[in-house]
Amino acid sequence: MGRLDFSAGCVVMGVLNVTPDSFSDGGQFFDAAKAVERGLRMAADGAAIIDVGGESTRPGSASVSSDEQIERVVPVIKALCEKIDVPISIDTCKLEVAKAALEAGAGMINDITALSDERMAELAAKHDMPVVLMHMQDTPATMQTEPKYEDVVGEVLEFLLGRAKRAEDFGIAKNMIFIDPGIGFGKTLEHNLLLLRNIDKFVAADYRVLVGTSRKSFIGKLTGREKPSDRIFGTAATVALCAASGVSIVRVHDVAEMVDVVKVANKLKIQS
Repeated sequence: MGRLDFSAGCVVMGVLNVTPDSFSDGGQFFDAAKAVERGLRMAADGAAIIDVGGESTRPGSASVSSDEQIERVVPVIKALCEKIDVPISIDTCKLEVAKAALEAGAGMINDITALSDERMAELAAKHDMPVVLMHMQDTPATMQTEPKYEDVVGEVLEFLLGRAKRAEDFGIAKNMIFIDPGIGFGKTLEHNLLLLRNIDKFVAADYRVLVGTSRKSFIGKLTGREKPSDRIFGTAATVALCAASGVSIVRVHDVAEMVDVVKVANKLKIQS
C-alpha cells in the first residue's frame, strides 16, 4: 500500500476541493495558493492521504472538462508533492486528468464511477496505483432526484464486488482496491443509514473500505444543522462508527478533529 500504514487501524483522508462550487466550503480553496496552504495544514494535522479534486460532485452539479480540471489540480498537486511526503489522491473519473495528476505526483485514483472507463483501470494497473471504487446511482446531476433500491445494502455491495473483481482482472492487485458505498450519491436518508448500519458487511467482503460522510446533507437532516461546516459533531459520530467497524479510510474535511476521533475509535475497536 506504499506509504499508507493501516497497522493502527483506520486512517484519515483529507478532502481538498479545488473548485468554485463545492457544497462543503463554497469555493474557499479554489485559488491554488490557498489550496496548497490548506493541503499543508491537513498534512500537519495528521492526514494520511490528501484527495485533490477539480470537479464538484454535489447533487445537481454539472461536469467539468478534463482541461479545466487539469488546470485546477495539477499546480496544487505539484506544489504539495514538493513540500510534503503525504500521498496525494486524484478525485476524478476522467482519464486525461488522472494521467496529468499522476505525472504531477499523485499516487492514487479516487473514481466515483468505479473505473467505468476501462482505460482508467489500465492506467492504474500499469502504474501500480491504488484505486477507490465508489457506488453511485445515476450521475451527480440526477442522482438525488428519486433514488430507489429493493435492497440498498445488497445492491451496492454486489455492484462494488463486481467492480473490484473487474479491477483485479485488469491487473490491479487486491490490496490496492478500496470499495466505497458512496454515501449521499444517489441515496435517501434511510439508504445512507442502512449502509452505515451495515458497514461491517462491506468490511467483511475482503477488500479495504473507504467511507465519506463528512458534512453531508443526511447529517444536516438528522441534526438540523443547515450549514455544512456546522456538521462536525454529526460527522464525528459516523467516523467513529466506521473506524470501530474496521473501515480503512475515512474521507473528511475537518482533518484535525477527525484524526482525534479515529485515534480513539481505533483503540476502542473490539479485536476478534
